[in-house]
Amino acid sequence: MTSLTRTRRITVAVVAAAAAVLTCMTSGATSSAAPQLTATFTDDFNGPAGAAADGSKWQYETGDNVNNHEREWYTAGAANGALDGQGHLVITAKKEGGHNCWYGPCQYTSARLNTSGKFTAQYGHVEARMQIPRGQGMWPAFWMLGTNIGSVGWPNCGEVDIMENIGKEPNTVHGTIHGPGYSGSNGIGAAYNGPVFADGFHTYAVDWAPNSIKWSVDGHVYETRTPADLGGKSWAFNHGFFLILNLAVGGYWPGDPDGNTKFPAKLVVDYVHVTTG
Repeated sequence: MTSLTRTRRITVAVVAAAAAVLTCMTSGATSSAAPQLTATFTDDFNGPAGAAADGSKWQYETGDNVNNHEREWYTAGAANGALDGQGHLVITAKKEGGHNCWYGPCQYTSARLNTSGKFTAQYGHVEARMQIPRGQGMWPAFWMLGTNIGSVGWPNCGEVDIMENIGKEPNTVHGTIHGPGYSGSNGIGAAYNGPVFADGFHTYAVDWAPNSIKWSVDGHVYETRTPADLGGKSWAFNHGFFLILNLAVGGYWPGDPDGNTKFPAKLVVDYVHVTTG
């Protein structure tokens, strides 16, 4: 099962910022030895409890998401996405109103952060260690969008879903690519079945090279995609991408929360690291 598109209505100018994203350095040399990886982005979320995420690395998107029919309103600053003082970023979904969503008065709030205009990756190892929430209607994700979204739009810019989970599948996470002709429910991906992921921290990663992406959980590679998987369609992943972390509530894919869903629900992020050869 693959995810629906996350294209959304938001007030942060992500598209405008994408044009200013730094060009990522990549190695053009070839060698029979494995490349030496160098950290190019590191956030261990160290800081005082209650502080917002580092503004030199992340921006908060705000608004709702009519395209996915998500139920939350994404807020700015530390209201729903704050450091806990113990080296974590905590994205908290709350059952509360105060905003008007596509469906009327909002029932939930949450947070969505990205690195557009601040950091872009192109190839290398992209990794986050996280503990996801549990419960029907929860939709945590760690993913990337092409920085050329402002000029070519979605899905031509490409989307790489490094990790997605929907609460009704507590033992399953998904890795998916979306691009021209293979987007939304037609995205190309695979599921990884393991423990109840909400019970502890796990590491979710991709190893990304020209014409190849490999997904792993806790170091176990479970999926590899190349242009050969696209049936002649365009491979949209040989350029820069920015990072995104969010916790959605409801939507076409996970369905809405029910009476057993407990709030507040938390996506706890220990770190995000990007290394490139």
